[in-house]
Amino acid sequence: MYWNETDQFDTAVPDEVVDLVFALDCRQLPVDHAYTLAAALLRVCPWMADEPLLAIHSVHVAGSQNGWERPAHGTANHLQVSRRTKLRVRAPRARVPDLLETLPGTRLEVGDCLLTLGVGTVRSLSQETTLFARHLVAGQTPDAGENAFLDAAVNALAAIEIVVRKALCGKTATLATPQGTILARSLLLANLTTAESLRLQQQGLGPHRLLGCGIFIPHKGIDAVSNT
Repeated sequence: MYWNETDQFDTAVPDEVVDLVFALDCRQLPVDHAYTLAAALLRVCPWMADEPLLAIHSVHVAGSQNGWERPAHGTANHLQVSRRTKLRVRAPRARVPDLLETLPGTRLEVGDCLLTLGVGTVRSLSQETTLFARHLVAGQTPDAGENAFLDAAVNALAAIEIVVRKALCGKTATLATPQGTILARSLLLANLTTAESLRLQQQGLGPHRLLGCGIFIPHKGIDAVSNT
């Protein structure tokens, strides 16, 4: 854990990178769908692989819903997808017209599930100064602990001129790919400056961005943690 305090200043939100939010027509998806979702989208838009600022958010649903409990992570288990669930793609502004024209109406095979994309909308990045990445690859090995992960993340953030003041990491998760299993952890950063927050959302952190890794989204905050 890292903990420090800083003052905050507002900054104009740039539009060089934005989030595209697409409606979904889908009943279920594999819990571990990062690779199969990326592969399906790359079949439709192969140029995605050559865009360093493009990232594919993993589809996220609530931990439990209507008596349904979220199953263990893995490609054989499935998430129940509601009508409110969306697919999000973080993309450079120059690629927005291509995605909005190509993806709506596209039917994707994601593992053993079918998914149809609906209309897409554009959302600007957030000015929130607490950010969360569900999956981040930073110095991960099977025997690496929390401190090793945090040290690697701090070094990677320093390389893009982001100062870590408050950081919490979560448990290790695994992402299945044909090349082997990827190990990742969640990471929560608080008390960023607005400029740092926007830079981190634009650039992301670490590898495997098309697999949903290193993508930072706004979070409600971790102030309560200081009392525990």
